[in-house]
Amino acid sequence: MRSCRLQAVILYLLVLLLPTQNRQPQQKISRFQTTAKQQECDKLVAPLQISFLLYFFNGRKAAASLESAHPLSQVLGMKDGMILKDMSSMKTVDSKTPQETSWGAPMVWGDSHNSVWRRAKLSERGIRVGLLTLVVGTYARFVRRFLYSAENHFLPGQMVTYYILTDNPRTLDPPVELGPGRQMKVLLAAELPGWDRLAYRRMVLFAEALWGSIGKEVNYIFCADIDQEFVGPVGEEILGDLVATLHPEFFEMPRNNFPYEDQEESSACVEEDEGDYYYTSEFYGGVVSQMRRLVRECSLLILQDEANKVMAKGLEESYLNRYLIDHRPTCVLSPEYSWWDSPLTAHVPKKRLVSLGRQCEAYDIEKRELQRC
Repeated sequence: MRSCRLQAVILYLLVLLLPTQNRQPQQKISRFQTTAKQQECDKLVAPLQISFLLYFFNGRKAAASLESAHPLSQVLGMKDGMILKDMSSMKTVDSKTPQETSWGAPMVWGDSHNSVWRRAKLSERGIRVGLLTLVVGTYARFVRRFLYSAENHFLPGQMVTYYILTDNPRTLDPPVELGPGRQMKVLLAAELPGWDRLAYRRMVLFAEALWGSIGKEVNYIFCADIDQEFVGPVGEEILGDLVATLHPEFFEMPRNNFPYEDQEESSACVEEDEGDYYYTSEFYGGVVSQMRRLVRECSLLILQDEANKVMAKGLEESYLNRYLIDHRPTCVLSPEYSWWDSPLTAHVPKKRLVSLGRQCEAYDIEKRELQRC
């Protein structure tokens, strides 16, 4: 049976083969593993790859509506605010909150003893953290609420830099007043209309930013959707080498209900025997070196699918999940760190980061109008 990842392997090897011709013939390298020598080459090659990706995507046009729903709504069969109600019965009854994954990574619940210990351990260190987000088109209406809420709840007492990728810098006028040790940097991005366009461009833009000056300015970087609001404390417990957040609508569901990509033609394809959790693309991060690797590899997978005229159903989230299957995160955040109210979302002890965009998608048409979604 043909492996759905074969094409991704071929693409990746073709892209990286040139700087690694002196490899030993018998040396086996997995899909994304790199040798120490290759890592040195990557430092020179990666910026060129990113430039190529930007050129490729900038030269293509894709028409899409800003009003289109998030792709996962389409995957789940949600139309006009209607949810597949029968899926809510698939939740497990176990009320215990797991503290660790099967591979030993901590599963973070903000008020657990482990999180209290991690905050105490890391809070006194001089940690520099970046929060990277994309603000284009009508999403500009969310930026101030996002920043004000982050100032109140995101890593209080730590040095934080907000990196705002935007097509309209005037969105930030007048500038939001920030606390001591916190700053904001605005990075110009070309206009990206609609979800389809964002799916092909956002990872590439993030990759360009991380291979630029950001990598020298912070120790950790987190990527977040702008249509979110911090509603509870988010502290040092979230820090790790590679951090992923559990999708609240699939946290307590069996593996066969995860909306992994199943098109064999897609480089995001996941086999039936793969995958432990389904992660959201609303909030993820880690140390700069790990995040550079993540956004670059996801960009390459997206590039291959775009060239083959294939689109993963979950868009960016599909590629992120493909990557996190191959590179299990060292820290897994519970749905407390990405939550919205719907018949499918898991119960959490405390809400900390709420997706306003996906919350609106969970409403019916009447409630959407009432809430001015």
